[in-house]
Amino acid sequence: MKKVELKMLFSGLQNQMTAQLSTNREFINHPGSKGDSLENAWIEWLRAYLPNRYSVDKAIVIDYTGQTSQQIDIVIYDNWFTPFIFTQNGFHYIPAEGVYAVFEVKPDFNGSVPMGKGKKNKDFITYAAEKIESVRVLKRTSVDMIASGNTVFARPLTKIVGGILASTNTYKRTGTISKILEKQKGFKSIDFGCAADYGSFFVEYNGSEDLSLSKPKDFEKRITDYYNGRQFVDVSFSKPENSMVTFFMQLSRYLQQAIGTVAAIDLQAYLDKINEKIDDEI
Repeated sequence: MKKVELKMLFSGLQNQMTAQLSTNREFINHPGSKGDSLENAWIEWLRAYLPNRYSVDKAIVIDYTGQTSQQIDIVIYDNWFTPFIFTQNGFHYIPAEGVYAVFEVKPDFNGSVPMGKGKKNKDFITYAAEKIESVRVLKRTSVDMIASGNTVFARPLTKIVGGILASTNTYKRTGTISKILEKQKGFKSIDFGCAADYGSFFVEYNGSEDLSLSKPKDFEKRITDYYNGRQFVDVSFSKPENSMVTFFMQLSRYLQQAIGTVAAIDLQAYLDKINEKIDDEI
């Protein structure tokens, strides 16, 4: 039986993406167009390699109260158990219950966003953390569902993992990145990220969910306490030549082994806003 050299396959995956991001960064000069091209490159790459059960789009996340997140560069969301996605003028509004992961895309880990006259610029990593927070603070529902003909009780709210993706990194020390990541607390905490030609990283935290909070009315407290209670431990970086593979494997691990399937959405909570009812006895 002929063997396939996995190292060669991984190398091809790495080179394909880094070359595309490098070309976009070097030859597209308009800031808005450059940003769009980088976001689209990451979206297309994730769509190509993630299983079909996951959808990937630029979007705003919305909850049943009508509150919305900031505009998110990349949202990975469920397309099996989330039955409606609002699309208006080509832009997606995704119910918070369906969200698995969110990412901010920047050309470089090192950089800042102008905050307006008289305000201090915000570094890219902190800016990404605030985008992530705007999704995690939204209210989510969870109800019973049918699986294999049997009723499965409402499951606790799943984690929404968050990160930052970039083409490169020009911080001279990884310690600088670690210090910025350590400052992000609670719903702002970042799970992982990737700079294509520099390396991927993941953040290790101490802390776990309170498993005694097992009723639907406790789920929001359970997930809030988890994020507010987890403590930064360390940051681990991959080798530059393995950045894309290690990032993808870490993402896959989060999606399939740490999260699994998102909670079933309470459709009635959304219909309450237009004073309509669902027949729940059929």
